[in-house]
Amino acid sequence: MSAASHFYLQQAEDCDTPAAASPLANRRAVLLRSKAVWLALAAREIEVQNARADRDRARQVEIANER
Repeated sequence: MSAASHFYLQQAEDCDTPAAASPLANRRAVLLRSKAVWLALAAREIEVQNARADRDRARQVEIANER
């Protein structure tokens, strides 16, 4: 996992605890929306990292087959 995705997941976790403890519905809603955005960013970053790794593996296979 990349540092960026780890950061995004940590931020989502940091939104979760205050949201659960908040007595104010609007504050809780803001925190839960923020959590959802951080999780989406993490998912996208992980997807990009996986795609990059797949391309790198394909390139390595292609190079190995050319030899």
